[in-house]
Amino acid sequence: MQPPSLVDSHAHLDGDRFQDDLEQVIQRAAEHGVHSIITVGCDLASSRASVELAQHYGGIYATVGIHPHDAATATAEVIEELRQLASHPKVVAIGEIGLDYYRNHCPHDQQQQAFRQQIELAKQCQLPIVVHDRDAHADVLEILRQEDAASVSGVLHCFSGDAQMAKECMELGFYLSFTGTITYPKNQAMRDVLLTIPTERILVETDCPYLSPQDWRGKRNEPAYVVKTAEMVAEVKGLTLTDVARITSLNAHQLFGVGQVDQASKIAYRIRNSLYLNITNRCTNRCTFCAKFRDFNVKGHQLKLDHEPGFDEVIAAIGDPSGYEEVVFCGYGEPLLRLDLVIQVARWLKERNIKVRINSDGQANLVHGRNILPELQGLVDEISISLNAADAEHYQQICQSSFKEAGYNAVKEFIRQAPDYIPAVTASAVTVPGIDINACAAVAKQLGVEFRARIYNEVG
Repeated sequence: MQPPSLVDSHAHLDGDRFQDDLEQVIQRAAEHGVHSIITVGCDLASSRASVELAQHYGGIYATVGIHPHDAATATAEVIEELRQLASHPKVVAIGEIGLDYYRNHCPHDQQQQAFRQQIELAKQCQLPIVVHDRDAHADVLEILRQEDAASVSGVLHCFSGDAQMAKECMELGFYLSFTGTITYPKNQAMRDVLLTIPTERILVETDCPYLSPQDWRGKRNEPAYVVKTAEMVAEVKGLTLTDVARITSLNAHQLFGVGQVDQASKIAYRIRNSLYLNITNRCTNRCTFCAKFRDFNVKGHQLKLDHEPGFDEVIAAIGDPSGYEEVVFCGYGEPLLRLDLVIQVARWLKERNIKVRINSDGQANLVHGRNILPELQGLVDEISISLNAADAEHYQQICQSSFKEAGYNAVKEFIRQAPDYIPAVTASAVTVPGIDINACAAVAKQLGVEFRARIYNEVG
């Protein structure tokens, strides 16, 4: 069985600790599914060495930059040489740059000046930045804003901030990268922060030879061990290692352009041990929080359809369904707009004793001009219906139904009637500003169904 495909987004392969067995280290990484490694420059010498490594090995890429410890060396001549190095096709970022108020190897004003200079270099080279931040959260954020670092984006490597800082970094378009330290038993605080961050903004790294995961703590770290960090991300996020590998590889590709990712549109896509069916991108709502208006990727899967698939295409995309816990009608659109296809596919699945679930906006009765729930009886085991508001006015503000305020009343009636035909019914609401989750839960209770709060940016 082939291991999941991963990117080690931050390594230091140029140092003495790899000089005796670098070939074996790279081979072990490949055996563990690490298809790309970004080796990071910290001063002029390591930047040169990183470019040489990238030039020599196919799966290795480089960054060039001056670490805050060496900020005093960031002369005009050094910055110019970094600019020349950055023109190499395998240089993917400017970094590692930033601020370190823990070691304080350089005065703060020198660190800040070098940080600003290199953000400007990144903008000139049109490359993202790799940011080192230790005990300098407020100043790092201030400089990122003042220097318009959002125009090139980047990553806060070995992220050590709190949930609020993570939010502010993401608002600037930055990714957040995690190391083996999240595997340490006493680091629950950082795992709690990780839980709040959308997977679409997460990278994994080793920072080798430093920061080994718990299994190798106190020993040299290496790129193969990034698997342990990815496993912990999967555990925290309730995903599989395969999910995390796919998502973080896509994130690394989008930020740095490394590796290859499959971005063909998906009819059937796997998350955890469920198979999801994406049969339409049409919807009766235009929800203000819907991510498809920014990007059609969900957990690393591209869901923008070039056509609506027919029965034979859907069955071919499903393949053998026996290995899944369930098959879910849930893509970037409202599946019950294609009621006939849902019924046809669900019948095929039930003939094979497969659990069937539907995620719906609950307006199908308005769409089809009749109560369609009896047609789902015996074919659907579970349905999740998006409630998203405690009254019609707020629903229309948030979900913008094509049926206007009649849409909300139809959703409530659909939820109320659904248990008569479908064994398990859940009303849900997304945790975005403007949605009163407690009030939605109260409405669900009045309607006699279970309630689920769906974390914003983690919908699915």
